[in-house]
Amino acid sequence: MAKLEDEENRTKKKGSGTLPDELAYLITAFLPTNTTDVRSKAFLTLSAFCQGVRNATTNQGADIDRNTETLARAFGPPVVDQLADTDENVLLSSVSFLTALFQVDWQSASSIFQQDGVLEAIMDSVDLTPSKELARSVAQLLSQAAGHKPCRAFLSPQAIKWLDFTSQKSPDTNTRAGATTALIKLSKGATLDNAEEAGDTAMNILARAGSQKDEHLAASLKTIIISGDDETSISDAVEGLAYLSVDSTIKEKLSQDTAFLKRLFALIPQRKTVASSDSPTTLGFGILLIVSNLCAYRPRLNDEQAQIEKLRKMANAANANAASPSSSVFDDDIHVKARIQRLITANVLSIFSSVIRMDTAGVRSLAGKALLSIVENKETRGKVLQNGGAKVLMHIIKSVPTSRPSSSTSTPALDPASLDATQALAKLAITSSPVQVFGPNEGAMYDAIRPFSLMLQGSSSTLLQRFESMMALTNLSSHGAEMATRIAKSEGLLQKVELLLLEDHTLVRRAAMELICNLIAGSDEVFEKYGGGKNMSATRSKLQIMFALSDVEDLPTRLAASGAVATLTSAPSACAAITSLQSEKHRVFPILAQLIDPPAVRNDSEEAASVNHETHPGLVHRAIVSTRNIFLGITDKVVVKKLSEEAEEAGLQQALMNFVKNEAGRVDAGILRSAVEALQVIMDKT
Repeated sequence: MAKLEDEENRTKKKGSGTLPDELAYLITAFLPTNTTDVRSKAFLTLSAFCQGVRNATTNQGADIDRNTETLARAFGPPVVDQLADTDENVLLSSVSFLTALFQVDWQSASSIFQQDGVLEAIMDSVDLTPSKELARSVAQLLSQAAGHKPCRAFLSPQAIKWLDFTSQKSPDTNTRAGATTALIKLSKGATLDNAEEAGDTAMNILARAGSQKDEHLAASLKTIIISGDDETSISDAVEGLAYLSVDSTIKEKLSQDTAFLKRLFALIPQRKTVASSDSPTTLGFGILLIVSNLCAYRPRLNDEQAQIEKLRKMANAANANAASPSSSVFDDDIHVKARIQRLITANVLSIFSSVIRMDTAGVRSLAGKALLSIVENKETRGKVLQNGGAKVLMHIIKSVPTSRPSSSTSTPALDPASLDATQALAKLAITSSPVQVFGPNEGAMYDAIRPFSLMLQGSSSTLLQRFESMMALTNLSSHGAEMATRIAKSEGLLQKVELLLLEDHTLVRRAAMELICNLIAGSDEVFEKYGGGKNMSATRSKLQIMFALSDVEDLPTRLAASGAVATLTSAPSACAAITSLQSEKHRVFPILAQLIDPPAVRNDSEEAASVNHETHPGLVHRAIVSTRNIFLGITDKVVVKKLSEEAEEAGLQQALMNFVKNEAGRVDAGILRSAVEALQVIMDKT
């Protein structure tokens, strides 16, 4: 601390502009020679001061620029004054402070960096006072500056040449890592910026740091990670690879290096340790970003987006070679699945339960996105569950608050990070039993209902996400009556599912019907709503939809809809509604006959031309139970006689007779008995 006090006194003599005296020590607090504890406290103090200045005003726009000027006036003079010194420690304190300021408040740091003579003084310092420590600090400063557009355009050809030379020739690993990362940021940033202002010489060097050189830079950074033991150089190398790993060719090469992957994943501590000042959060974020990039699939385009993309390719046909590099083949699904498998082999799944303890928004977002890509392939889901992936996803979901609804009638929206995690959890819940996903504790299952419901109802959710949320809820609802009841009581859920019954997409309509079928069977409330209520009109309307979906081409949808009908017919009120529906629409009995025995439908009926001749034991079972319950549930003999006549006319009687005749001795005795009971009522009253 004595050294720190000496440097503080020296700084005060140099003048600290408008910087308060109690904060003047910050200029020297980030020296590499200071302890980790000192630098950590200095970061907290610097962050608090900058945040306090920016929170002093609440208006946006001009106030942001004014606050930036205030901070630049406070920190600029001591930084500029020390850059004019020739003492190595003084230069180091100025450069290291500006590097730290970039990490805390990049706008004010950028303003100071762009002041006249600052960049020239920084570059002159490494020429006039050559030292390993100073070169390393300058490389790290330029790496921070290169991450921001205003500074990229301001970098001089001299600075870029120095970075280019240092990244290849410096004997110090830390310095090479920092310079290489700076070059990568410049290379990638140049494609997004209007970098013409950088000048011809600078642009030529940037071009050399383009796609071909990126592979060389990636190889250099891999070497640093594999063989390096210095935390700073490894952190810089990870950051550089995070930028490079968006390139499909580099993705493929990184994923093929097993030694690199194992070393990369080993950088994340597996055991929970006491948080230190040099928290591994930044390193963990960089590693997760690399993993997320390697696992990322191409965006799934809807029909409209696909058509726009097709038109764009046609418009760029003349420049096809430039616009569509051959390396893009590495981003197709086959290559992505292979990369994910290589990452799993290298033990990538072990890092998520460790890195999620860092508990920052960025880490949560990347973890959810990476796991969503990994579980896209059904074959990997079992391994994700074995490595605690479901617990990680639930932790992410619980840690991200839902946004408030814009109105009293709207549904709270899921944060994008939570949406990715929820979709990944839904995929796991679709293909595995609830116990395998959530464990024997039903509390965890109950906790999953709300995020699945929010994903189903969210305005930002895609049709695929709604489909997967319904599939996951269907699987959950099969766990027991209490689970189905809780799902049914989820606010707004049932209304949304009922709307999706009318969706044109077959799979979405199927998922909605299967979920409603499970809720009817498991929830008394839903059962009453669909078949046991006193509102005959509403009951008829819902049953009409059930019968209509029992007559579609999709077999699973027919099974779910007819199963719901069979369950509901155990209620006399539902049977009464079905009787009324048959008397008015004359469609119930033809549908039941078709489910039991399609050829039995009368050829002269209006339905003959559209009869679905596909049959299934499940359909037969459901239709027989429904028919038996309907006829045995009617007490009015006049109504029974009328319905019996309609059953004969629709072919339902013949269908039952064919079943009894052909299936006797080959099917379950209970089903056969139900068919006989129904047939007796129909024939006795004919």
